[in-house]
Amino acid sequence: MADLFVFGTLRHAPLLEKVLGRETVAETARLPDYAVYLSGEKGAPGTVLCRAPGAAAEGLLLRGVSDEDLARLAYYEGEGAETLCEMPVTLADGSAVPALLRAPAGVPEGERLFDLADWVAEWGRLACGTAREIMAQYGQTSPEVMDGLRPFLAARAWARELARQGAPHELRSDRGLDTVEIVRDRPGFEGFFRMRAYDLRYRRFDGSMSDTFGREGFVTYDAALVLPYDPVADRVLLIEQLRYGPVLRGDPNPSVLEPPAGLVDAGESPEVCALREAEEEAGVQLRELRPMMRVYASPGYTTEFFHCFLGLCELSEADNGLGGLDEENEDIRSHVIPFERAMELVDSGEVNAGPLVMMLYWLARHREELRRSA
Repeated sequence: MADLFVFGTLRHAPLLEKVLGRETVAETARLPDYAVYLSGEKGAPGTVLCRAPGAAAEGLLLRGVSDEDLARLAYYEGEGAETLCEMPVTLADGSAVPALLRAPAGVPEGERLFDLADWVAEWGRLACGTAREIMAQYGQTSPEVMDGLRPFLAARAWARELARQGAPHELRSDRGLDTVEIVRDRPGFEGFFRMRAYDLRYRRFDGSMSDTFGREGFVTYDAALVLPYDPVADRVLLIEQLRYGPVLRGDPNPSVLEPPAGLVDAGESPEVCALREAEEEAGVQLRELRPMMRVYASPGYTTEFFHCFLGLCELSEADNGLGGLDEENEDIRSHVIPFERAMELVDSGEVNAGPLVMMLYWLARHREELRRSA
């Protein structure tokens, strides 16, 4: 058993309790001649402890932490978190006591000082959701593998935050999540994807509660999809790549025509993601985004959600080519074709990705207006 000084984001009690898996009792403490800085680029920023003569880092002193507590904290914080040192910290009464703490680091680029209230207001919910995702795999996924999964689990937590935006319910009922009871959450696969098995019951349209029954669901991500369109030339850009769904299904031609698309990173807006993916996958810079639809891919069994956009741009034969990111094992070919040719491919069945069909039909509905205003 040891005393541990935690600082930065772990001062947020809901986050600390999710990481430790239990309620905590802590004393306020300070570490003289140190300051806490924000670190990280994607998702909720983390924090590092840095030497700062004359400053004092605010923190919490946890008494009698166990080896299990230390292991959980190291798993959550990732690479380097297992390196601890002992330093004297100052309590509220002015006394100094020795405590273990995560080893200090160099001041990160940008030198952004950490403010707990500001961080909680902007990032607290996302950080707690990310911690829930990470700690669900504690004891199942190795720390080395988890370090690679971390940004994706943050994106999965971000999808839950984006879901809070909701959608109109003028025709459908306003039945909320409080009418659904998860009776039992059964173990399922945890990794880049999650297969969740659970027993539930819900309030029916007639007001009665259903019987308890079992279901399985595929927990994935939010994605941004963008269809580049040149209204002057009346051309669209489609991308072609190998897709693993058709491979697993046994499709004799697993190459698929699609719009550029990608997972929405934690803390990123779908609009920013759409602009980024158009450039990464097709090398196209869009001058304007028009929102299309926001839809579940298949709501009966998966959380996957699409934010779809039309990307207005100039397209020419020069935009045909190869693209994609090597680090993501992408091998992408772009096709710039007339709109009517794209619709012929829908009719023939060669376009067999549902999102692209849906987006082309949206364009068919709005095309004349777009061309008149171009």
